[in-house]
Amino acid sequence: MTDHTQPQQPYYPPRPPYEPTRPITTEPGTTVWPSGSGGGSTPPPAEPAYATAAPAPAGPVSRRRAKRGVGLMAAVAIAAAAIGGGTATLVQQLTSDSPATTAASSVVSGTNVSASSTGTVAGVAEAVSPSIVEISASSTSGKSTGSGVIITGDGEIVTNNHVISGASEITVRTSDGKTYRAEVVGKDPDKDLALIKLKDASGLKAATLGDSSKVRVGDEVVAIGSPEGLTGTVTSGIVSALDRDVTVAKDTEDSGSGQGQDQQWDPRQGWPFEFGGQQFNGDTGSSKTTYKALQTDASLNPGNSGGALIDMNGEIIGINSAMYSPSSSSGSTAGSVGLGFAIPVNTLKADLEALRSGGQS
Repeated sequence: MTDHTQPQQPYYPPRPPYEPTRPITTEPGTTVWPSGSGGGSTPPPAEPAYATAAPAPAGPVSRRRAKRGVGLMAAVAIAAAAIGGGTATLVQQLTSDSPATTAASSVVSGTNVSASSTGTVAGVAEAVSPSIVEISASSTSGKSTGSGVIITGDGEIVTNNHVISGASEITVRTSDGKTYRAEVVGKDPDKDLALIKLKDASGLKAATLGDSSKVRVGDEVVAIGSPEGLTGTVTSGIVSALDRDVTVAKDTEDSGSGQGQDQQWDPRQGWPFEFGGQQFNGDTGSSKTTYKALQTDASLNPGNSGGALIDMNGEIIGINSAMYSPSSSSGSTAGSVGLGFAIPVNTLKADLEALRSGGQS
């Protein structure tokens, strides 16, 4: 009996359940494989070997294709360099295993608060204190102390008119302890503003003037000045009211005596002002001026006059000018009770060119 044997069929492995990834040919000699599901460039799975083809000899055609691919890579690199740093960074990210790093550099000037300290009293104080000075004004009637704000690197300083009115000699001390002589450039008694200029000064840190029209009740603020001669004193609070009509004495009369001369007030007694029909810190005299003021509960004391009221971005929003200081039983001026007033910085900005040209001096 003869066994009947079935002819053996060739074995073909099962085809994968998905369509094998096919190369995308962009042009002769340049082949791009689509990305695999893992996010990287993955070659396609090997197809069943139904037939074995002899490898093509590495002849002139293959070498030309290789050179063409190298030429394309060089062209891409040249185009990236021509377009700029952004494309160069992209090329670096695509061709390097390690993440690309970029160095961002920015020029810090004025009173910019560092990003990590924006919104903090400490950050504002650190940034703005170098732009606040102590002003000592001497006259025949004595010596007074106030504050000022540096607005240019060569020593332009804005302050209150009442701080320097009647002064025969002005000395300024900066936050680093250096002292300078100063002269009056211009003053505007109607706005209680004055501009002085330091002699032989350079490289000072100028303050950044903000926009007082954007100030809202409840905004946090910082005040820096030299109350009672304590240079660089920092206090904080909020804006408690806007557009207060504050009336202060002008320097054209001696507290209403009609003598027609500049009057320098004793800062230890506070700057006389009126609000709501009442007088505070002494008689304002018969010659007076009224301006719209920002009200703050940041602690202000005699000597803060001419200093800065600052928002939490480090920008000047006002020049401190008046404060209510109730008298103590001894007759001297008591401390701040949270009623301070500042000239809006937009008033200063509108008056600055007039002050530089001499103002009403």
